Amino acid sequence: MGYIMDLRKIVGSRPLIMTGACVILVNKNGELLLQLRKDNHCWGLAGGSLEIGETLEEVAKRELFEETGLTANQLILFKVFSGQDFYYKYPHGDEVYNVVTAYICRDYEGGLRREENEVQELKFFNLTELPSNISPPDLPIINAYKHKTC
Repeated sequence: MGYIMDLRKIVGSRPLIMTGACVILVNKNGELLLQLRKDNHCWGLAGGSLEIGETLEEVAKRELFEETGLTANQLILFKVFSGQDFYYKYPHGDEVYNVVTAYICRDYEGGLRREENEVQELKFFNLTELPSNISPPDLPIINAYKHKTC
């Protein structure tokens, strides 16, 4: 998150428009991979912010690998999300308005390996048995995916 960190040195915690991508990773049983985040102690999707020169698909693949140890062989564009529902204030005070490109991944390889600094736990969930503490920026994305599939 170098670009955003550099901006934060200039603007402090004031709201930024943060562009990024996330991955709705689904296993062969139709279960959704979620990560228990260390920053807000909520379950969320693998994803992160765009670095200068990256494509959104590159962000999705990079963040998926960094946070879960999995490599996406194929990403399918799901939807782009933005607006008031994607305002978020991090526990440390930074404010963002997210613009998130969500990808679906069913074709992946590797073994689960969590990123020690950001991820407390990785777990697959049945769509009908998701945890109640979903990270606020990810909740509308997960709900849209559930609505599409259920």
